Amino acid sequence: MTLKEGDLLWTPSKEQVEAANVTVYINWLHDQGIAELADYSELWRWSVDNIEAFWSSIWKYFDIISDAPYTTVTDTLEMKPGGRWFLGSRVNFAEHVFRQRDPERTALYAMSETRPLYEISWGELERKVHILATVMRREGVKPGDTICSLMPNAPETVIAMLATMSIGAVWCNSAPEFGAGTIIDRFKQVDPKWLFLVDAYSYGGKIFNQTEKNQTILDSLSSTLEKVILLPHEDDSGMDDLGRAVIWYELFDGEFDVPTPFVYTRVANDHPLWVLFSSGTTGLPKGIVHSHIGVLVEVLKGATFHMNLRPCDKNFFYTTTGWVMFSMQVAILVSGASAVLYDGNPAWPEPDTLWRMTADVKATGFGASPTYVQYMRNAGIRPGKTFDLSNLTTITCSGSPATPETFEWFYQEVKSDLWLTSQSGGTEVAGGFAAASPTLPVYAGEIQVRGLGMDIDSYDDRGNSIRNEVGELVCKQPFPSMPLHFLGDEDGARYRTTYFDDYPGVWRHGDFLKINDRGGCYIYGRSDATLNRYGVRIGTSELYGIVDCVDEIADSLVVCLELADGKFFMPMFLEMAEGHAFDATIEEALTKLLRHKGSPRHVPDKYIVVPEIPYTLTGKKSEVPVRKILLGWPVEKSLSRESLRTPEAIDAFVDYVATTVDYKVPSQSNAN
Repeated sequence: MTLKEGDLLWTPSKEQVEAANVTVYINWLHDQGIAELADYSELWRWSVDNIEAFWSSIWKYFDIISDAPYTTVTDTLEMKPGGRWFLGSRVNFAEHVFRQRDPERTALYAMSETRPLYEISWGELERKVHILATVMRREGVKPGDTICSLMPNAPETVIAMLATMSIGAVWCNSAPEFGAGTIIDRFKQVDPKWLFLVDAYSYGGKIFNQTEKNQTILDSLSSTLEKVILLPHEDDSGMDDLGRAVIWYELFDGEFDVPTPFVYTRVANDHPLWVLFSSGTTGLPKGIVHSHIGVLVEVLKGATFHMNLRPCDKNFFYTTTGWVMFSMQVAILVSGASAVLYDGNPAWPEPDTLWRMTADVKATGFGASPTYVQYMRNAGIRPGKTFDLSNLTTITCSGSPATPETFEWFYQEVKSDLWLTSQSGGTEVAGGFAAASPTLPVYAGEIQVRGLGMDIDSYDDRGNSIRNEVGELVCKQPFPSMPLHFLGDEDGARYRTTYFDDYPGVWRHGDFLKINDRGGCYIYGRSDATLNRYGVRIGTSELYGIVDCVDEIADSLVVCLELADGKFFMPMFLEMAEGHAFDATIEEALTKLLRHKGSPRHVPDKYIVVPEIPYTLTGKKSEVPVRKILLGWPVEKSLSRESLRTPEAIDAFVDYVATTVDYKVPSQSNAN
């Protein structure tokens, strides 16, 4: 079948609707005398028309543990930086992860390239978190101290993360595969007291020794760093120890006087939980600080109502520790569901490795980015034909816009009876703006709903709300998981400039969004990388979804340049599939396809073949940096090379600018 945007793909049964967590919540609101609501649409409308009542109901529904009742839900309903939530409360995120869990049940399933699938029970996870937290307290770690991590997507990282949170310290993680400069740019901003790291990591069957890089990082952090904890690689042959490091396993040896019951440090409503970083493609990455209470209520809401998670569920999402999705995968443990972790190349040693693990675990949820789906499709992987996926009920596709072709692949090659969710939020909000509901049908390419309590809209350039047209994704009312602040932004100027400069009193997120009449959402990529063809805006994902259908092309990147003469130039860069060269036949077929599936405006002005399409370390195409380079910006002002998965991938674009006669760079460029 050939799908088009908005085609109906799946409808929940009456039994599924009645059993959904969000239906239980709607019934609870009725029983409590809080609100009379018929369905999700009415629930969403009530949640944004009654912001304080909604978030108050979330607190009550999930029975949030606090030293004292909150005195005020929020001190302002203005959409601006600096608002405070649940004033007077004192909570701890990690405490909610471990409450009322069956100690014998599995909390974590984990696998890596060098470590077979294994399990950790809730009891074991809690015990190790309490031991490590006790050691940290004994060694002088206090609430507000920052703990950094360069660890893999593994249970040890989860333990370190939850132990840090349990004593009120602030968590900050990055990924071992990041370059030293990229890591230092992040960690120097937080002045870490402890650092967890590995001496090596595995990817694609190769072991990458980290000793030299680790030493460079330690030297740069020496002024604040008091302790280094080293997790040895599973195959540690030939790996050099860092002389000042404590080995991870030594922290858990011997007898420990862990208080019974263990006391979690409950912190004020504005106490930081973690620092997350933006991708950092230009300048220093933004250090985004969230609170315990903000993340707690947002994740409880999202995991329970938008992911429909229950304690019996086993949820997997492929990520690295350098992406916000790792933090969210750990955070959803508050729902009681088990998390499934994988560390390494998702297509090694076999291209269907993740699906084999999903079947072995009997996972109920599978998550990955559309980029991974593109690889699966190109590799001819058919998981539903190969593995027993009878337990699988839910797909989460996130990280970049999901096209109808992405939806089609899952329903054709994985399972026809699936609740396929595509959700969209961001590092900045620790949750989702556009979300999902198990009570509603799934349409091709569509994000089902606007998230509860998220008053998102689509605005045109003049700030008018629009429907069935592409506009700017905005949020018109505040929510608890807004950043407390950015690091180094004492007066809040960077925070305000980033989100509030375009529409006064409204958060502009930087994505292009279309909302249809039934409230379904379509994301078309970043608005600052959007294609503007003579006044008609086109999301880059529209073109990528079409190009992905061409077997001879492995990947593509497209930008549109506004030129000095008032014209536009839209080149498309192509990475050819192995064994194929770009020729007149492919060009003709691709142009015809773009014109037919898109429009004449979807056809680029020129095709340029490059060795590789550049991606950030978090898996996003580097559209904005490429656009800046093509507009004449110096490469060092356009991006940090170390933020790229393959730093050399940007060189072809620099060379193109140096030799091109295809367009004239506008004289008013921001290059200087």
